[in-house]
Amino acid sequence: MNLYDIKVAKRENRQDIEVSLNEFQGKVMLIVNTATACGFTPQYSELQDMYEELHEKGLEILDFPCNQFLFQAPGSEDKIVDFCHSRYGVTFDQFAKIKVNGSKAEPLYKYLKTQKEGSIKWNFTKIL
Repeated sequence: MNLYDIKVAKRENRQDIEVSLNEFQGKVMLIVNTATACGFTPQYSELQDMYEELHEKGLEILDFPCNQFLFQAPGSEDKIVDFCHSRYGVTFDQFAKIKVNGSKAEPLYKYLKTQKEGSIKWNFTKIL
């Protein structure tokens, strides 16, 4: 298995749509586990600025909300998307809420952790 074989649930028009990471092949992917009630939440603004500056050059930001760290991504996926759009103007891809550690971790994060030993330590961990 490689990164491009993995499928993830993307939030689009208020529903989850399964997409293959193969859609992002040839692009630079910045994968981030996020939270809306964290001290790092203002990083959404910086991520959006980076996306606006570099998207045309091939950058894709993949936002995966995660409630595993002190329950700092509360609420439904729709509320998370609404919050990010209204507060930070987020236009990069947002995906379904996931787990990044443990036996129920999303296959994407299981794969990523095999590439770099260890676990995800906190919200807004970025993997390029």
